[in-house]
Amino acid sequence: MRKISIFYLLLILGFVTGCAKNPVTGATELHFVSESQEIKLGEKNYLYGQQAGGGQYAIDPELTAYVNEVGSKLVKVSDRKDLPFEFVVLNSSVPNAWALPGGKIAVNRGLLVHLDNEAELAAVLGHEITHAAARHGAKSMERQILISTGLAATNVALATKAKESTAAKVTTGAIGAGAGVAANLVSTKYGREAELEADSYGMNYMVKAGYDPNAAVSLQKTFVRLFDNKSPNWLEGLFASHPPSQERADANLQRALTMPKGLTLGKERYQQKIAKLKNRESAYSAYDDGVKALAKGDLNNALSLTEKAILQEPNEALFYGLKGDILSKQDQKEKALAAYQQAITYDKNYFYYYHQRGLLLEGMGRKMDAKADLERSQQLMPTEEIANHLKALG
Repeated sequence: MRKISIFYLLLILGFVTGCAKNPVTGATELHFVSESQEIKLGEKNYLYGQQAGGGQYAIDPELTAYVNEVGSKLVKVSDRKDLPFEFVVLNSSVPNAWALPGGKIAVNRGLLVHLDNEAELAAVLGHEITHAAARHGAKSMERQILISTGLAATNVALATKAKESTAAKVTTGAIGAGAGVAANLVSTKYGREAELEADSYGMNYMVKAGYDPNAAVSLQKTFVRLFDNKSPNWLEGLFASHPPSQERADANLQRALTMPKGLTLGKERYQQKIAKLKNRESAYSAYDDGVKALAKGDLNNALSLTEKAILQEPNEALFYGLKGDILSKQDQKEKALAAYQQAITYDKNYFYYYHQRGLLLEGMGRKMDAKADLERSQQLMPTEEIANHLKALG
């Protein structure tokens, strides 16, 4: 029976695999997620990843333009410059950055405030560009497909008829199961080899783009220190998917010693570009404390902290969204609706405000208005919860 299982496993893999060189490392690998599939996967999940991560940092489009500028410099010297790379800043205090297959990259504002200079930003982006260019996300998906295919092959071995048609169905089912992994790509935890690879080639891109590689060293040292101190925001953010290590810090240092000296750090320019963000940090800190207070049920304190955040930065949609949540809990429905409307006025492209206002309107019996909001929420970020509500609304 085991021989039969292995036979069918090899048969199925013969349908879906092929040997190809990794576009970054040149190593020969089994590829059965094509470049066009990588690109489609990234495009399909990029918006959803942004929505789940807090939405775009809409209040400061100049900051996103700056991150795109630095990212574009690195893309031009990368090994897959023809991929449709995109860069976006997300509205979250959690320090994080991620890359989807096909070159779709996001950086949280919560990470940007901890960087010292443009070269450190280039180190972060070069690392993420390498994850995309070296197919790290696609390879993670392929591993899941292999697992699914292996299980399916066992089932095929137990079958007693329709072997050819069953094998074809199993292959299709395995690919479908693997595609389901796409929803988890943002939080994919990379292994030691992938992280060292992303550091190495990311530093190469930095140097080719004119950035001081020592910034990758200082950055990794900071990450190791924060990781060792078990900094909560970092553990739930960047470190959840990109675990730092002294090995990586040492490898970056040894690599930097062999690289050109006197390249750009860009500290002054970087600090100028993030000045507005840093000026808003106390407002975001009050907002984050408000979120914690709401979670504890301390509504009065949560509202006070939210009002403090709004006073410091009256154009931030996120603050009004939280205010709506608090007022809704306090059964101040009309005021909550007004707060959600203000949030939508400042950011029309974040699902959460429509989601919350739609549910509130539904509870108030305003079904037509609720349906419009929930449909918009579903367009931006489909969820089973809202699908069920829409079904009930008819």
